Amino acid sequence: MPKPESAVYDYDVVISGASLAGSTAAILLARRGVRVALLERRSDPEAHKVLCTHSITANAYPVLDELGLIPALEKAGAVRNEARWYTRWGWIEPRAASAGPALPYGYNIRRSTLDPLIRSRAAKTPGVDLLLGHHVTGLVREAGRTSGVRASTPQGKREIRARLVVGADGKDSAVAKFAGVPARQYENMRFGYLAQFRDLPLHGGISHAWFLEPDMAYAFPNDDGVTVIAVLPDKKRLPAFREDLEGSFFEFVRALPEAPPIDSAEHITKITGTVNYPLHSRKPTAPGVAFIGDAALTGDPLWGVGCGWALQSAQWLAEAVASAATGRGDLDRSLVVYARRHRRRLRGHQLLAADYAKARPFNPMERLMFSAAARDASLARHMHLFASRLIGPLRFLNPLALAKASAVNIKHRRAAAPPAQQSRTGS
Repeated sequence: MPKPESAVYDYDVVISGASLAGSTAAILLARRGVRVALLERRSDPEAHKVLCTHSITANAYPVLDELGLIPALEKAGAVRNEARWYTRWGWIEPRAASAGPALPYGYNIRRSTLDPLIRSRAAKTPGVDLLLGHHVTGLVREAGRTSGVRASTPQGKREIRARLVVGADGKDSAVAKFAGVPARQYENMRFGYLAQFRDLPLHGGISHAWFLEPDMAYAFPNDDGVTVIAVLPDKKRLPAFREDLEGSFFEFVRALPEAPPIDSAEHITKITGTVNYPLHSRKPTAPGVAFIGDAALTGDPLWGVGCGWALQSAQWLAEAVASAATGRGDLDRSLVVYARRHRRRLRGHQLLAADYAKARPFNPMERLMFSAAARDASLARHMHLFASRLIGPLRFLNPLALAKASAVNIKHRRAAAPPAQQSRTGS
């Protein structure tokens, strides 16, 4: 007598990577009745990602709420991430709008705080087995589809079978490599370095970003009185940074408009970064496989969207496949649903980011919107919704917004014109 199908699998889902995306997916799947093996190659439960913006955009707030993490984040000192942005036309100040509802927000919180928090939540979730020190070394394949993983563990080699294997293992995903799913790369003509400082005052106590065309910088206040400062210059400036990293970093920050006073702050971490960080995207599914977080799409760190998209993509996957992963539906069809949602929600953002990663000045459309947002509070709020990834490019550049931006800039030019010119314009 053949064994029932459930006996063929050790788990319903195996997830490789117990960081933000993997831990979130494990929690949300297990709550829907899915048996999950959550594999993490590192053995330390406190392990965390270092090279990160340490910021969660507002689009992911509903995911944090579903996870039940909001009270824990607030208790840990996470900072609600309102922001202001410098442009050549002045500061864009979404918070300056006197009318309208409160601005949506996410959180700035260091990964050294966030990663262990969410990983421990996953480990305590019924239905999740957190397996530390498990490194995926291959995939189990049957009849043209993936049906499990091979892993190196502290106890030796192991094979874990499951209906679905999820790659939550970053842009250089081992799962993607073994599944033969290549990534498309977009060259990034900026490089980046960041460091953490304590007791660094910022205007309004909120996040700052500087669009210097083509250079970029940001300062994000975080938990425990720490501020993360990052610089993302054009690669033309790379030789100077290679010659004197600390001197170039501090010189760059000191030259920023309304520069953070880093010389009087406590510098608590070394300066870390990367000189080559291309944008990646790959198909989010293959037979028996799904990708979430950076394994599916790695954006430009300039925009600080990676953490938010990791949380969102994990939620989208759980919603799409939970039933089928337990054998109560068509898994391939469920994966198609997830892939379509992933592409629909993120593809437009990624294409814009890939174009801006060429380290070019603002194009005419960007000049229109950024200049108007620096002059009009309602357009500044509109910019906030886009920067928070609460709306996509089509809604951001909708005809009404473009018309409003044009009107704001025309009014500004008329007000700035000499009286004689204003008289001729009005005649």
